[in-house]
Amino acid sequence: MDETILIVDDEKSTRDGLRMALEDSFDCYVASDIREAMNILKSEKVDLVLTDLRMGGESGMDLLDNILQKSNPPIAIVMTAYGSVDTAVEAMRRGAWHFITKPLNLDEVELLIKRALRSKTLESNNKKLESENQELRKKVGKQAHGLERLIGDSPAMVNIHSMITQIAPTKATVLIEGESGTGKELVAGAIHILSGRPKDKMITVNCAALSSQLLESELFGHEKGAFTGATQRRIGRFEQANGGTLFLDEIGEIDQVTQVKLLRVLSERTIERVGSNTPIKIDVRVITATNKNLTKMVSKGEFREDLFFRLNVVKVTLPSLRERKEDVILLANSFLKEFTIENSKDIKDFSQEALFLLQSYNWPGNVRELRTAIEHSVVMCNSNKIEVLNLPLNIQSGASIITPTAIKSSDTSTEITDNTEILTVECHDYNLHTLENKTIKQALAFTKNNRTTAANLLGISRRTLQRKLKDLGT
Repeated sequence: MDETILIVDDEKSTRDGLRMALEDSFDCYVASDIREAMNILKSEKVDLVLTDLRMGGESGMDLLDNILQKSNPPIAIVMTAYGSVDTAVEAMRRGAWHFITKPLNLDEVELLIKRALRSKTLESNNKKLESENQELRKKVGKQAHGLERLIGDSPAMVNIHSMITQIAPTKATVLIEGESGTGKELVAGAIHILSGRPKDKMITVNCAALSSQLLESELFGHEKGAFTGATQRRIGRFEQANGGTLFLDEIGEIDQVTQVKLLRVLSERTIERVGSNTPIKIDVRVITATNKNLTKMVSKGEFREDLFFRLNVVKVTLPSLRERKEDVILLANSFLKEFTIENSKDIKDFSQEALFLLQSYNWPGNVRELRTAIEHSVVMCNSNKIEVLNLPLNIQSGASIITPTAIKSSDTSTEITDNTEILTVECHDYNLHTLENKTIKQALAFTKNNRTTAANLLGISRRTLQRKLKDLGT
């Protein structure tokens, strides 16, 4: 269901122009004065109000004050003349989300509205999570709840947040699966913080970074003289994490001997240091992570089945960034703020072209790659806005934008490609209208009828795609 906006302006041409520009993306109401606007707000659910600040003898500030008195007020964006920025700033001080100056750029208006509504959705999701975690937060006091670093309001990430809050208070062993760069360590950290165990009692071990002998000593510790070079007793990571959480990253890399010893620890909740036969009782919550398919490794005999069952009590599967493209801009803005502060720069935003490339790129390195890309862009930017030329070269050239690459004379088919997949439009003639219609239909089929993604692939706005579909009678 489309979100609903109310456009308030005493100039009919402005009202109608905005309505025509925005009605393909939103349900639009229009009002010419405050009284008419308030009547609509009383009878209809409105998500956002876009209002002029000067309307004949009335002030949009009065409407703003009335709006903000509602128990669940819609977002307010104010429009103002170029020379009245001080008034707009006063409106924001009173509670407006943002302002935009006239003459209006319709694409900028639409982008601003989408950002505002996205922020409202995120705020709503956060409030829901906050309500669900109220009792849990009482338990952990004023510690950070750990979810604030897992940015995203896509359905996939909302589900991840819910899973974390449900499993964190338990003692269950957790297996986190996901591609490199998806944030597996952040999930482990959130589970630990919400578990109520001491905040500083989470120990992390990268299993892929250590040899078999070193990993065994790292995990279980060793006694003096246990092997060549063991000149003194060493306390292992399990003992260090006693009472807290041990996070074993890249668990799929451990050898068979260590797998047997880890299975015994999970079964008996005791460890033995290398070179000792004395069991030591431990209370450790174990969380593991891998970018491999452990089920396939078990079937190939590369990973013990009994250990897999011990680790896989609860599984959290993180989506790749390409599976939650709607979170890209949210993440990019968060990283922009972080690196702008870190590098003492005054960068406010991204250009529309840069945003389009960021959302079109396939992100094989997931969130980690996006974070690095934004840091690069901030370093290379010398203005107050990130432009396309500030982005890494691979993103400038490798974004998933559909572009015609070849027309084969032998089979009269046009191949339209991005960096990972091929979309083919079969053509029996070169009539431009026919080609356009078939390309649009292919794009919709390719994106499973997601019009926003299809518009991005076609290199046009969603509004333009909507109008073309109307022309087609779809």
